Amino acid sequence: MDAKKYRDSVYKIIGAAMEVHSVLKYGLLESVYQEALSYELNKRGIFCETEVNVDVFYKDVLLKKKFRMDIIVGDIILELKSSTKIISAHRAQLCNYLRLTQKPIGIILNFGSETLQGERWVYDKVSNDCQLVDKNMEPIYSSVDLFGDGTLHVE
Repeated sequence: MDAKKYRDSVYKIIGAAMEVHSVLKYGLLESVYQEALSYELNKRGIFCETEVNVDVFYKDVLLKKKFRMDIIVGDIILELKSSTKIISAHRAQLCNYLRLTQKPIGIILNFGSETLQGERWVYDKVSNDCQLVDKNMEPIYSSVDLFGDGTLHVE
């Protein structure tokens, strides 16, 4: 999968999120940022869907339990947070959405701190793994335990 082809789209999405953060500042509910970001994206001509349900299958059985993603822009999942920092649980949630939907790109946007925080992730269908990437959509190699479970390191 060539993540670089999403670089411009991701850049535009983050620009819209920066505008929302600069106007609303930090500390509001996620739902406020979701509505404002959806408005800002649409205003910029970027079609998005909000609160999109994700089906969950166990083997070949569709489970009744569904997850709800904050915003989808084409093949890109946006997971919004309003927390003091991005934590391992946020990363795990986004990666689960990527695995369940087979979407190639996910972005965590955290509006809960003085500056907007964001992380770009790519999903590899072949390995079924998620990888943190930089602004150029290149893998970031780190020995930091990004998921907090001691086993899933980006290396």
